[in-house]
Amino acid sequence: MQGERSEREFKIEAVRLARERGVSTAQAARDLDVHETVSSRWVEQAAADPQHAFPGQGQMKPEQVEIDRLRKEVARLKAERDILKKAAAYFARDAI
Repeated sequence: MQGERSEREFKIEAVRLARERGVSTAQAARDLDVHETVSSRWVEQAAADPQHAFPGQGQMKPEQVEIDRLRKEVARLKAERDILKKAAAYFARDAI
């Protein structure tokens, strides 16, 4: 639909309202009909990492992509280790 904005665009506009236009986060929250703590959290998130703030569904920050990749690698390495442990125990049993 033409008049609707994405959630990310809405949050960016809320932060812009609070920052650039000199409106307090409380006033911006009232104007946008969101809770003041939500508005404050959006401003903090945008200040912490403006480039990757509000990634949305299915879009991860580069750090999160790396963490996800490393978790998968750890799981794979643990599985390989467990297989090798079982194989070593099997062959040690046959050697006796």
